[in-house]
Amino acid sequence: MPALQPILAYLDRTIRDAIPGLEYGVKWKKAYYGLPGKGWLMEMVAYDVSVNLVFFAGAKFDPAPPLGEGSRYVKIRSLDEARAPEVRDWIGQATKHPGWR
Repeated sequence: MPALQPILAYLDRTIRDAIPGLEYGVKWKKAYYGLPGKGWLMEMVAYDVSVNLVFFAGAKFDPAPPLGEGSRYVKIRSLDEARAPEVRDWIGQATKHPGWR
């Protein structure tokens, strides 16, 4: 998992910079990001070979992240993948929908 630390740090900073008034929590070794009144918008968790970025309202996004059903997610395995424009777009779209409460 040490190879994933730069990816985690980059995504955390990107999320924090993109969402004013962000709330942050950790439970079950997962980082949760949300907004007051909207609930938790996304979670980030590191596995052995990837970082999963989960969007709780991701099925409503256009385009939607590739994996999952109601909650949609993306597996990120490199900094290049973390820097992809669609990741930033999904982070922005997350603020436009109610989250998980």
